[in-house]
Amino acid sequence: MKGLVTARTVIITVVPTVTVVILIVCTFVILRKRQKRKHLLNPIESIHGDDTTTAESLQYDFSAIQAATDNFSNANKLGQGGFGPVYKGKLPNGQEVAVKRLSVGSGQGDLEFKNEVLLVARLQHRNLVRLRGFCLDGTERLLVYEFVPNASLDHFLFDSVKRRQLDWEKRYKIIGGIAKGILYLHEDSRLRIIHRDLKASNVLLDADMNPKISDFGMARLFTLDETQGNTRRIVGTYGYMAPEYAMHGQFSVKSDVFSFGVLVLEILSGQRNTRFRNGESVEDLLSYAWTNWREGTSSNLIDPILRGSSGIVRDITRCIHIALLCVQQNAADRPTMAAVVLMLSSLSLSLPVPSGPAYSMHNVGNPENSLIQEYNSRMSRSSQNEVSITELYPR
Repeated sequence: MKGLVTARTVIITVVPTVTVVILIVCTFVILRKRQKRKHLLNPIESIHGDDTTTAESLQYDFSAIQAATDNFSNANKLGQGGFGPVYKGKLPNGQEVAVKRLSVGSGQGDLEFKNEVLLVARLQHRNLVRLRGFCLDGTERLLVYEFVPNASLDHFLFDSVKRRQLDWEKRYKIIGGIAKGILYLHEDSRLRIIHRDLKASNVLLDADMNPKISDFGMARLFTLDETQGNTRRIVGTYGYMAPEYAMHGQFSVKSDVFSFGVLVLEILSGQRNTRFRNGESVEDLLSYAWTNWREGTSSNLIDPILRGSSGIVRDITRCIHIALLCVQQNAADRPTMAAVVLMLSSLSLSLPVPSGPAYSMHNVGNPENSLIQEYNSRMSRSSQNEVSITELYPR
């Protein structure tokens, strides 16, 4: 009888204890799963760690964005990017925004989406477009940016009428602003970021024609002690890619420097690098710039709209010189963006003599010429789409 009482006492004591332990364990497991699911749905929070307040404040409901853009109406469509359309929206508080709606079949998956959110959310500079928020809702992935009223640089630069609004003062301000934005990405932000797709269409202009670099979906994140990366597949736009990257998959800060140099030559000439026209003939912009600089006739490259006093021509010629330093064949010969910003701001600073630019068919005897021809042939076949996409991995 005593043994029965003891057994009953043990059961009464142990069973509730075990039950409580099981409940605690189950509760813990459920909470962990919910937390993991929450992180999967909120990439910024999982990336930023303790900075959850910022992440929560950046997230929008899909219904709010849908209402702001009038259900993504064609009337609000600003343009079509490589990964999907961009719409103008107006939030309930009256704030205007630009909404990038990533298409399901665009090639940019969750990893690329998280990459762009991660990068842009951490970047704060007057020459970079600002990310206002994001939305993840099923297959819908939206990025909400500040609205920049004057669209992108290419809308002005390559239009024979609108280009007249870009006098030398504005173009010089645009060049300097882009240089400062890239310098921030390379050296002054908390991260080291290689943009990898710097081009006229990815430079937006605000109401005062200040440039803002946009579209970080193809960017790569470096640790501060990294100087170079490699990839098997190439991403970027024909005409702007550095030779070591286009042909060997090697990229670094000097890859962006090269793209910047090409962009500067476009700004100064008012023509696209892939369709540069000299009278009745179509030539290679880099080769044309290099030939005229060597022969002392750099003024031939200058947009006729800009040709005026000798002082303006002198300043533009100096910018051509800086651009040629940026597009040199050897990456090690190109200046850093810090040096470029210094060259642009100090007109009295003497400039080194550049060597021949990459892709220049005037580099007779250059062993890379066969590679250049192969690159031009391969890329021209895909120039209709202009963009080659690869997977992105933050580093």
